Amino acid sequence: MPNEGAPNGVTTLFPAGGAGYSDLLSRTRRLPKDQRTARDEWFAGLTIEAKDELLFEFEILLKGSACFANPRNHPGPPRRSPIVGTDFKDGMQLFDDGMQHATSLARQLLGPRDRTFVFHRYLETVLPEDRIRGRLIHESGAQTSPEESLVALRHALTSTTEMIEGVLRAPRVNFRLFYAVMSLVQREIGQNAFFNPLTALEFRPEFDRIRSTQVLELIHSVRGDEAHRLVSLTFLSLFRMLRYLRLLSRIAVETTSRRRRAVGRAYLVLSVLRSDARALSDYLRQHSGVLLAESFDREIFSVARLDIHTESAALRSHGHRLIGIKSALEGIAGSLRLEMRRAFQHDLPAPDHRSSDHEFRVSLQKAVTNLRPAIRNAILFLGRALGVSLEEGGVFDDQAARRETSERLRRDVWMFAQIVRAFSTKAQHSATEDRWAAIQGFQYVREFLSYFQAMGYPLLRTADYPRFDAFMAAMGRLGDTDLVDPARLEDAIDECMAFNGFLQRLFEQISKRDVLRGVGFDRRGAAEALRLYLGD
Repeated sequence: MPNEGAPNGVTTLFPAGGAGYSDLLSRTRRLPKDQRTARDEWFAGLTIEAKDELLFEFEILLKGSACFANPRNHPGPPRRSPIVGTDFKDGMQLFDDGMQHATSLARQLLGPRDRTFVFHRYLETVLPEDRIRGRLIHESGAQTSPEESLVALRHALTSTTEMIEGVLRAPRVNFRLFYAVMSLVQREIGQNAFFNPLTALEFRPEFDRIRSTQVLELIHSVRGDEAHRLVSLTFLSLFRMLRYLRLLSRIAVETTSRRRRAVGRAYLVLSVLRSDARALSDYLRQHSGVLLAESFDREIFSVARLDIHTESAALRSHGHRLIGIKSALEGIAGSLRLEMRRAFQHDLPAPDHRSSDHEFRVSLQKAVTNLRPAIRNAILFLGRALGVSLEEGGVFDDQAARRETSERLRRDVWMFAQIVRAFSTKAQHSATEDRWAAIQGFQYVREFLSYFQAMGYPLLRTADYPRFDAFMAAMGRLGDTDLVDPARLEDAIDECMAFNGFLQRLFEQISKRDVLRGVGFDRRGAAEALRLYLGD
């Protein structure tokens, strides 16, 4: 199922039918059963230290060859010049640095087998006979086992870096040349039998098994195939993004003599993070309502005609739960868009910015520090929307994580309180009697509803707001029509004022948590963050 938000060269695949979580974990990558078994046995037989982290970074760098080829996945402010007039030489250098590190990881995964590759490579360059040289090249491309697939990738990556070194001697690299080089690498990876991660939102049992029993029990409690798959997809994607952030944080603090290579690695991982966040956000926003409605239709029609009356209460309750799941998933989609826009457009430098190594590492760590609690809170919020209060200690098992999520929740509460207050003030002083003024002058209502979906709804759910149903009803009536009805607007103002008071009290309660004892609130930083979220 292709996704418009996916980068060039990457497809999105969601298994049809099946058990949801287990299928997403094992079937999003199109490996036949015998190849999955061979890969599992190969991985189990690896004796190198931290093999899961090594293989994870290797595959993410491979995926970055597709994601980094799409400039939409690059950090930095929106480009003012057309893409055809942009010089991608700096981007090509970063890509080369990332691929050199991927080659180094492939060598570690191959172990002693890498010496065989080096010897074959040497023979290819010195043998005079074309027939023998062709046979060696054919043998190096065989892929009947994971080791042979790694050798084929090692060969392709080595040739790529040698080719890029030649390209970088040119005074300028236009987009066509930049993309052509990326496409060659994508093609090699896309044809690889055992190491082809070019699928948006794909998961692997080696990296992506959810360890929290709380979350697993919650996933398996969701009724209906579509609802179960959507919830599984969202949890797996959010935990995968946290893993990207852990990798980026490790890169940011590594002390290595090859500093340039670390920057290239980071940009490739960042491009994968942005691509996956966009793919998840777009999929949830565009498809969750339709899929959940289809699931509910199927459940209704599975009930016998004579049992409709006795089952009506249960069906109604399940329908309301699906509505809550839909709102939660759409809220997470909106929140991800805001968070990624803020991090990529404001916290991180563009590939051609040429910041110093120290400046880049500081920016990278800042972006990770901002994104990590947002994604963690999204996980906790989805649990709350499903009717379960996930204990942070059972999901994120360190004190620093609990402090981060509490600090972020406190900041979000303060920020949305400012938005609610601004909306109420604006609405109270707006003329609703003028029909034509209403058409032009109530854009702020639509803007408020979009911010409510991304920020306010998660706060309502997370904080167990006692007037939840009344507030949601007022927001629903406000968004029902193109023109704003004065009575509906007045109801919304009343609910917003009540909610604002609740947020202020909640802010004080969060500030008294043990994990925030002695941690002051950075009001200036929160105000700056709010300005960036609002796009000013």
